[in-house]
Amino acid sequence: MNITNLFSNINPKEVIKNLPDAVFVVESDGKIVWANDKSAVIFETRVNDLKGLNFDEIVVNGVELAEKSFARRNSVVTGAFTIEGKEFFIEMNAKKYIEQYFITIRDITAMTNVLANAEKTGRLNKEKNIMLSKLSNEIKSPIQSIIGFSQALIDGLGGEINDKQNKYVRIINKNSTELLHFMDKFLEFSQAESSLFKCENQPFDLVNTIQTVIKNNDTAINAKNLEVNYDFEEFNKKVVYSDENSIKIVLQNLLETSMKLTEVGSISIKVDHPDLDVIDKCGAKIFKAATSNSYVRITLTDTGMGLAETEMEGIFEPYTQLDKAHKKTIVRSITLGTAQTIMKRLGGAVWVNSEVMKGCTFTIILPVEKE
Repeated sequence: MNITNLFSNINPKEVIKNLPDAVFVVESDGKIVWANDKSAVIFETRVNDLKGLNFDEIVVNGVELAEKSFARRNSVVTGAFTIEGKEFFIEMNAKKYIEQYFITIRDITAMTNVLANAEKTGRLNKEKNIMLSKLSNEIKSPIQSIIGFSQALIDGLGGEINDKQNKYVRIINKNSTELLHFMDKFLEFSQAESSLFKCENQPFDLVNTIQTVIKNNDTAINAKNLEVNYDFEEFNKKVVYSDENSIKIVLQNLLETSMKLTEVGSISIKVDHPDLDVIDKCGAKIFKAATSNSYVRITLTDTGMGLAETEMEGIFEPYTQLDKAHKKTIVRSITLGTAQTIMKRLGGAVWVNSEVMKGCTFTIILPVEKE
């Protein structure tokens, strides 16, 4: 096929006439001298009714924005009106030939509405998270009271109760404890997402921080007879620079998830420095003049039941789990969602690899030097 001959048979006027965008030719004084058929569709009138109008009559500051689009060589977004006065939004590009503007217009009303709704939803979500964070004590206090008084009844502090009453009180105590744990995780996630969350970076001993988190979970670890192994041989930094409290929350959430998936065996924690290509692929923030030692990789590997491929879908995204009936799945995603949100705020990344019946490996990569 001869491409030259193919294009030589194309009528430019027919191409312009049938473009999916509205096309106008406008004099420098604003008078519309030509418009294609799509213009009539977008502006809900006939082509002949558009000719002779001043461009500013149908596009807000039309001529001025056409000049701006031409000068800056990019599109501009503005409002427009049909002949009947109905307002909508457009994206406009303009080129200038001698004393005429060649203008293309695309109706972006639907897209604008989507973006406006997304912005509104995001703003409301932030406001909701701020409200929940500020009301966390008011939300948790009644639950803590139920736990405390039900435990007092179990311990006999309220007098003797019969076996049936004891059974019911224990159920109340157990469910209240689970509810408090869920609310703790939910409010922690809301806090991490809200604008109230602040990173307070300072030097600290990362190894000591990891060991502290493990020690705080000794009761749960010993209850399952789990063995915890450490590997710090390839980690050559004593002191790192980041937000210690945030790191503790992330480590706690990963450890908690790992323990729930592991009934027997061990949990191994390794700390080293990743290669720069690994840092780049994982999505962590890359600083200028950064080296491998500017980052830390923490891997937490368990010998638990692991997660199936279907369980891995949206594992860090609590909102995608709302249509799933399993309470454990939602709590797990809230817990891991908090870890991911915090890691993004710290400029790092977190992910999980898993194999059914062989366990999970949670990986953190974190910048640990001043930018």
